Amino acid sequence: MTNSAIVHVIDDDRDVRESLSFLLDTAGLTVRAFESGVAFLDALPRGERGCVVSDVRMPGISGTELLSRLREMGVGMPVIIITGHGDVPLAVEAMKLGAFDFIEKPFDDSVLVAAVEAALREDERREDDHAAKADVVARLAMLSQRESQVLEGLVAGLPNKTIAYDLGISPRTVEVYRANVMTKMEAASLSDLVRMAILAGAVSKSGG
Repeated sequence: MTNSAIVHVIDDDRDVRESLSFLLDTAGLTVRAFESGVAFLDALPRGERGCVVSDVRMPGISGTELLSRLREMGVGMPVIIITGHGDVPLAVEAMKLGAFDFIEKPFDDSVLVAAVEAALREDERREDDHAAKADVVARLAMLSQRESQVLEGLVAGLPNKTIAYDLGISPRTVEVYRANVMTKMEAASLSDLVRMAILAGAVSKSGG
């Protein structure tokens, strides 16, 4: 887990904020605490890493509203919602909005710490995915127009002869372009190439 990842604790109750901050700090995590969703959004730097732990019921912006705002802003940090007794419907709504997890009060300290650590691992995984996608997109940009057309045929599962017919070139020429594509994309196999295309959004997982 990277040291740059920060746990953002949001709760309007000062005692709860301090208690959660102390718990997470003791677990070796970097914590920032905010008394409201508005204060958190105002202080949120672009590209911030980590996760959010927020109470579901707060004045101003609720936990679910905060989640919606973050998604609208394109902030992908995992969000853990803390709910009181009887707030499970709100927690379910939060999950539908993309919350990573929800925890009911009262909760064991170990349960919260485990949830936060899982959320940070998820954020790290997403960051790795973003980096991998950017790398693949950069490689795609290096392909010539004809190489890109051959790539489209390959990920569509078309044989060389069909690609050649569709593009009005010889199967031998398709083989040359195919070799160039594999080299530029640094793909070890056709399946590797397809995975890259899916990651970059060049083709849907359903093949449509």
